[in-house]
Amino acid sequence: MLLTFINISPGNCRKIWEKESSIMARPSGRIIKNPFMSLTPSPRSLTQFFSVSPPLTSLFSSKKTSPSLSIFILSFLFSFTFLGISIFRFFPSSQDSIHCSIISPTTSPISSHPLPSSYSQIILTSLLSGINSDNKIHPRVGGTAMVPLPVHLVSGNLSEEETEFWKQPDSNGYRPCLDSTVGYRKRSAKISKEKNRFLVVVAAGGLNQQKNQIIDAVVIARILEAALVLPVLQVNMIWEDESEFPDIFDVEHFKKTLRADVRVVSSLPSSHLVAKQTIVTQIPYGVSPFWIRAKFFKQLNQEGVLVLKGLDSKLSKNLPSDLQKLRCKVAFHALRFSKPILQVGNQLARRMWIEGPYISLHLRLEKDVWVRTGCRTGLGPEYDQIITQIQKTLPQYLTGRVSMSYSQRRLSGLCPLNAFEMARLLKALGAPQSGRFYIAGGEPFGGSKALEPLAAVFPNLVRKEMLARDGELSPFLNSSSALSAIDYIVSFNSDIFIPSHGGNMGRALQGHRAYMGHRKSIRPNKRTMLPFLEDSSISDEEFSSIIRSLHNKSMKPEPRKKQRDNDVIAYPVPECMCRHGSGSF
Repeated sequence: MLLTFINISPGNCRKIWEKESSIMARPSGRIIKNPFMSLTPSPRSLTQFFSVSPPLTSLFSSKKTSPSLSIFILSFLFSFTFLGISIFRFFPSSQDSIHCSIISPTTSPISSHPLPSSYSQIILTSLLSGINSDNKIHPRVGGTAMVPLPVHLVSGNLSEEETEFWKQPDSNGYRPCLDSTVGYRKRSAKISKEKNRFLVVVAAGGLNQQKNQIIDAVVIARILEAALVLPVLQVNMIWEDESEFPDIFDVEHFKKTLRADVRVVSSLPSSHLVAKQTIVTQIPYGVSPFWIRAKFFKQLNQEGVLVLKGLDSKLSKNLPSDLQKLRCKVAFHALRFSKPILQVGNQLARRMWIEGPYISLHLRLEKDVWVRTGCRTGLGPEYDQIITQIQKTLPQYLTGRVSMSYSQRRLSGLCPLNAFEMARLLKALGAPQSGRFYIAGGEPFGGSKALEPLAAVFPNLVRKEMLARDGELSPFLNSSSALSAIDYIVSFNSDIFIPSHGGNMGRALQGHRAYMGHRKSIRPNKRTMLPFLEDSSISDEEFSSIIRSLHNKSMKPEPRKKQRDNDVIAYPVPECMCRHGSGSF
């Protein structure tokens, strides 16, 4: 199988690439210094350019040529020379072109198919501007959103299944739109300056669970017309993570992005430190804005401070349009990762991306996942016994339905796909065996053995520890949230994203990738596919046909259904995405 994509030899180019990584991530509006391109041609180069062109010299020395025409021609040639020198400086010399080329001028070294010029322009733009910077690469999301690298154009001698696998979904004309109503904007003038009522929220769980609670905290602060104190991240007892908000997120960016919606402060003012603080931990699931306001507004007016804990999934998924858009604004614009995390995440993403298209798999194979779900590992009785013993010792960690057997949980789609099941799914979907896979997630329970069934079929598996240089991950080794954020960034930039289990990260990335251009995400339909996976009478061809049919719908923009678990963060269409230019952020 032949693939067409950008090819740069890591050994020859990576040093140059990494040297410029910090420069490339700078916001637009600044001068970009890049070793591949000179923005100021030397006078000597101009002299040489004119000297090798006698007709041009005679043209300028001719007395019959009018001054205005001479000036016009000189300006044109100067611009043309500037462009030519820039291009020559950008592309390496011919002797190195095979080993260290951004794009071969005619064909890819891996395929006989020419690369389209429009694709070259996209790549050049991305390389020079960097990713996740504040430039407005996406015209409808402003300068506050995290912008992914462009997807690769994959072509060549592909099978029909492989062609379909790499094909990106049609956006159906949907683009981000977060325009609020006139009434919302009028109320903002007062709410964004609030100095008497303060909401404090304690967010628990893993990174993406905390993000969900932070998003709802902003919305609740808006409902209560209160200022929001920077959310407190509760110490995670499972992962022993003591990260605080500024360790994971960009505080100033968070405040600045939300300044027209909610006032965000770093801490309570001294006038409210001695005030009576009511801590609320028991909130029903799926409460409405009316319930929130009726329950807490009067109390907050009297006491000045309200502390909420345990917000996960407590606020209704179905809110008025303005509040749904606010949710998207927080998730896709305001909650940007801190600069150290972004820098490393971007570097790892570029290292994956520069070598061609890649698939990100979020495999939930960690020990705590098997403990919490009550599922079997697929590694054999010895490993399952370890998980069972932990569940007996720490029953409070078991979040799966206790009344259900393992088989019932699995057939209900409540268990993560193990490595063997993921390999069968990928093969049935048409994933090429030579494809490159980024493995997101923590250390698998069972170590390398847990990945053996997947590696046997798809050997090109890469983890962040393999991509990182010496010391790059060292500052984050004691922070599971930071490591999860790095996985998030690399997965966000992938051509295709596939989670092995629903989970908060899977839903967050699905929605974020849809919001930023409907990048392909495949949600395994576990409940429907597992009976076919276990049926040995079905041939591989028939199984592949069934699997592709089951997952066709999940690859396209899917409007949110107003169900309890369908969050606008996972399904931003249609509340946060519109057609025909009907409004933008």
